[in-house]
Amino acid sequence: MSELAAWDSFYVIVGSSAGALIGLQFVVLTLIAARPPIPAADAGAAFATPTIVHFGATLLLSALLRVPWPTITVAAVPLCLVGFSGAVYSFIVARRMRIQTTYRPEFEDWLFHLLLPVTAYALLLLSAFAALSRTREAPFCVGAAVLLLLFVGAHNAWDAVVYHVFVGTKGSNVERRRN
Repeated sequence: MSELAAWDSFYVIVGSSAGALIGLQFVVLTLIAARPPIPAADAGAAFATPTIVHFGATLLLSALLRVPWPTITVAAVPLCLVGFSGAVYSFIVARRMRIQTTYRPEFEDWLFHLLLPVTAYALLLLSAFAALSRTREAPFCVGAAVLLLLFVGAHNAWDAVVYHVFVGTKGSNVERRRN
């Protein structure tokens, strides 16, 4: 399909990046798991899991857009499904952020865990509908959404690592002094 053929390199790069970042996130979480525990299971569902979901969505979208669809209209169906599912999931994450008690979210947390992901998933939904009449412009919206999800995931992964290193280290030192 000619509408997506020019995007080949873009999705190869973005999909590879998302896959690599998923792997790095698992490595970091494995290293952090060796630290003394912070009672943060509910915070993990609110802050760590969405990072993997956004990286996974980026990888999935990169793969889906390399499928040789017969028309861009057919390709719009999975875009619509991913966009809708991601938006719903983002609101579930917002609920988890509100009810967890380990960490009090700040504006930046709401921005990168709710507002920007919802924006990316809404762009996917809009591009799916735009693909029906604006086949030239729709892939640009999809590209913007995929890049936004990649950057949101990278920001959130970095933010989680910094939090665990500095807050986890403080908690570890307190525990060591007590013993």
